[in-house]
Amino acid sequence: MSNFGNKQINYSFGAFTASFITIGGLLTSSLPTLAVTDSYRNDYRLCVAQLGRVGVTAKSASQSCAGSLYPRELSSCVVKIHKLTQITPVDALSSCEQARRPQDLATCVVSISESYQGLENSATLTSCGRSLLPVNFAECVVGLHREIDDLTHTQALDTCINASEGSSGFGAVSTKPLVKPNEETKPKSSTPNK
Repeated sequence: MSNFGNKQINYSFGAFTASFITIGGLLTSSLPTLAVTDSYRNDYRLCVAQLGRVGVTAKSASQSCAGSLYPRELSSCVVKIHKLTQITPVDALSSCEQARRPQDLATCVVSISESYQGLENSATLTSCGRSLLPVNFAECVVGLHREIDDLTHTQALDTCINASEGSSGFGAVSTKPLVKPNEETKPKSSTPNK
């Protein structure tokens, strides 16, 4: 009878241990998933909250944040532009959504706007959005403005955007030949000389 009692104790202990290990494993495997889910949820929640505070409608904020890979950067871009310039949050949101690097776009817009205080900023927002390197573009505009007194805001924007588009390889293409033809490189005539 003592043999039967040992088997029952061993069986109960084994079942308890297996249950404990199973429950512990399930809890442990679910923890990293919760951490990742919370971090993403917080970025999107923060984005919607920041956009709402500056006056973007809940519908626009939710659509913009949901469509963004980096919602925190998107909302920071809009907030920075709105607080430091005269640009409306709706206009800023549209440009920040399209930007490859929203933080660089915001830096560009704010830098140029501070340099040209009191001017209408929609041209600045558009030009910074067009630039492939918005921070460099802003340095160009601000540098030209500080050194050339009679250069208007629009002229500085146009000069710098045209220069950046031409140097990026996407602008005008040169039609000059790479090699100057000489006797050795000229194609031979296919008709025999008579």
